[in-house]
Amino acid sequence: MADGVPEEARVGSDATPTTVEGDLPDGLLAAFDAYERALAADDQPALAAAFEPTATVMRADAGGLLVGHDAITAFRGRRGSGPLRRVVECHVRVLDGDAALIVSVNAPAGGGRGVVTQLWRRAPFAEAPLRPWRIASAQVQAPPPAIDRRVWRVVGEPLVSGARGDGSTGTAPPAGPGSADDATRPLSGETVAVKDLFAVAGHAIGAGVPAYLAGATPETRHAAAVQRLVDAGADLRGIARTDEFAYSIAGRNSAYGTPPNPAVPGAISGGSTSGPATAVALGQASIALGTDTGGSLRVPASYQGLWGIRTTHGAVDRTGLLPLAPTFDTVGWLTRDVDTLRRTAATSLPRAEQRGVEPSFVVDPTLLAPVSPEVRAAFTSAVDEAVASGAVARPEEVALGDVAHLFELFRVRQAFEAWRSDGAWITAHPGELAPDVAARFAFGSTISPQQAEEARVALEHERHRLESTLAGRVLLLPSASSAAPSLSATAAEVDAVRSATLGLTCVAGVLGAPAVSAPVLHVPVEATRQGQGDASRAPDGASRRRAPVGLCFVGPRGSDLALLGVAAAWPS
Repeated sequence: MADGVPEEARVGSDATPTTVEGDLPDGLLAAFDAYERALAADDQPALAAAFEPTATVMRADAGGLLVGHDAITAFRGRRGSGPLRRVVECHVRVLDGDAALIVSVNAPAGGGRGVVTQLWRRAPFAEAPLRPWRIASAQVQAPPPAIDRRVWRVVGEPLVSGARGDGSTGTAPPAGPGSADDATRPLSGETVAVKDLFAVAGHAIGAGVPAYLAGATPETRHAAAVQRLVDAGADLRGIARTDEFAYSIAGRNSAYGTPPNPAVPGAISGGSTSGPATAVALGQASIALGTDTGGSLRVPASYQGLWGIRTTHGAVDRTGLLPLAPTFDTVGWLTRDVDTLRRTAATSLPRAEQRGVEPSFVVDPTLLAPVSPEVRAAFTSAVDEAVASGAVARPEEVALGDVAHLFELFRVRQAFEAWRSDGAWITAHPGELAPDVAARFAFGSTISPQQAEEARVALEHERHRLESTLAGRVLLLPSASSAAPSLSATAAEVDAVRSATLGLTCVAGVLGAPAVSAPVLHVPVEATRQGQGDASRAPDGASRRRAPVGLCFVGPRGSDLALLGVAAAWPS
């Protein structure tokens, strides 16, 4: 066929205008047509067969890049049937007799236009005589949604304007760099994704539960932590998703879905500050305002390669925050860089109540027992490299005692308080929560006041013991037990990762101490497939891709700002 001559080809269900540059190879358009039919029918075996069965085959979309046939097939299985679409335009550029580039325009049933770019290659001679055409690489551009409901509940441009130099709030854009606002409004120009647990005036609190939102009334004033950011000049971009009642660290939400993880496509986001974390990672906000009871800031920071801080318990006013377990609930933030995090923390933490901390580090090797081999190796390497560089002295080894017992005390007291916070509503609205979250609340309902008091007393004793052991030094540990588990991981696998991670994160919770997660560690991305992966299973090439894991710094109570400085100085 002559270059550029239109050809009517059967693509999808209609005759589609198609242009071809070069001599059209036999079977190419038939393979393209078969793929579109398989997509419409959600024919999983046919879709799997349409991609090259290699470790280097690629598929990319707005959620990120998937590499390897296994990763792409797993994505298909999770997603199920995609949106119905009709190919309305097709352009073929023949590269040689066994390779061609196809760019197609489609019209989804929901409106808009999408574009798909695919590199098709004929199978090698080893597969003769059939030598089928298969996709070697695909780039999918779907019509952009007005709002990603997995990430956001409500969005504005902005939803609420930050205070300006004259003290007003309005729709005027923030002043530029070098303006008077720089001194008086240190967060001017920043945008905030607010976790759906904080009061935002004019909006109800939804807590990640549709039925709860349906019965809630709009708040009349901002939560104290929200007001601090607005007063510092930050705009509120919107209210972002949380796990149901914030009682999870996975990021999964049975009603709204799991926010994407841009750092590790195909992996969970981490929670419960899930939507705000993803919004920051995607560049849709520069600051995430969230909470951390058992790791709900540190875990998404770890999984998505962000900076995050859980503040000293009680250091940030929790007025206007829907509680989970007040003994452990704290306010904190996530950002893409440490400078923004330090400026944000400085606007909300009373300096008069802050103390210094020396960069004197300790580690407890027993804390590494439940973490994945990849994280253990990355943590050890990071410490060794920092010491070898001369940046820090070798951390002293300490024994924190029976951390499993510590976690059990934490779990009992947290569950008791969670039931006390939300049990009445849950009792009146059976069946509204995901099974895993419902099971945690059900456990809380079985704890007697006497058991809860015994746990409280024991935790107070443990706090004093830990403080004595740490003696004002900074504890180093991984922020999570593994890289982000795969979206395909079973509930049991995710729960195993949760338990291992909470054994790490509960230490700061029991201490009531600040904890900073810094995006320092990296592990093979294949290790995310089951959460506690075996890197030896990584196909050739895939093992060179890396997934982030946070390095956590736990300091004495009241050392939040100084601890951020210590973490920022750690050699990357």
